Amino acid sequence: MEAALSLPVLAGLIAVALLFDFLNGLHDAANSIATIVSTRVLRPQYAVIWAAFFNFIAFLFFGLHVAQTLGTGIVEASLVDARVIFGALAGAIAWNVLTWVLGIPSSSSHALVGGLVGAGLAKAGWQAVVWGGLGKTAAAIVLSPLLGFVLALLLVLVVSWLCVRSTPFAVDRRFRFLQFVSASLYSLGHGGNDAQKTMGIIAVLLFSQGHLGPAFHVPLWVVLSCQAAMAAGTLLGGWRIVHTMGSRITRLTPMQGFCAETGGALTLFGATWLGVPVSTTHTITGAIVGVGAARRTSAVRWGVASDIVVAWVLTLPAAALIGAGAYALTALVA
Repeated sequence: MEAALSLPVLAGLIAVALLFDFLNGLHDAANSIATIVSTRVLRPQYAVIWAAFFNFIAFLFFGLHVAQTLGTGIVEASLVDARVIFGALAGAIAWNVLTWVLGIPSSSSHALVGGLVGAGLAKAGWQAVVWGGLGKTAAAIVLSPLLGFVLALLLVLVVSWLCVRSTPFAVDRRFRFLQFVSASLYSLGHGGNDAQKTMGIIAVLLFSQGHLGPAFHVPLWVVLSCQAAMAAGTLLGGWRIVHTMGSRITRLTPMQGFCAETGGALTLFGATWLGVPVSTTHTITGAIVGVGAARRTSAVRWGVASDIVVAWVLTLPAAALIGAGAYALTALVA
């Protein structure tokens, strides 16, 4: 049995996990605010405050099903130790920083899952993987943007039909107000799904060290710390990715921004209640493409969208390789 970690080492690993959560908020701020900024409903500095507030209070609206999946449903909890956690976080943080610098809206969620799988494989081989949980997560790579696309497309069609007798000015004014609601909903979904992933990582680390007793659960202090770290990251924003998400894929009106955010939020709510760790980046990108395609297919810059998809495909294996390498590195220095 692995020796128990000293308190400074345990605290250090928890701090690294919270750093990942902060970077997740920084990297994924664009998911919550890109549409409301690109439609000029809110200035960026106010939009991030709006999003950060709803990121933080998200734990009041959702259960902790996603944290349970990350903690016990990707890699066998009995095999998780400090080195596996370090490898998972190293893989996720390295990929997040790389894609953030390049302005590519990749998935922080799948980077964390990839890092965890890579470190687990490096420790115990294929027996480490919980295939049911990993399969759900992998399926969500395809299903979450597809569902966001379909819901946003349908919302645009319904709203356009309902507003057919209204003047463009009246529609624009109405949806400028409604975008505050849709941005709030999306930020709730973002905080509810994404922050729980780090909660699961910290909780399984504590569980592996015997600090949670015989049953896996997520302590309240872990919940509050993760929500606060994500909200702080969102406050700083990721402006290069905001530009990609908000204007390079397609140009948005307030009505389209409302439909994209609402379609994405509904997708996130469903996934969070089902305990499926999905990518908020994938979801909002699919929704933005959906509202652009509702106007006309040429309104979507498919070249930009295809570059984003390539990053999605690479995220799991790239983060897994880095995670496995980081795990192996700890063996050399331990």
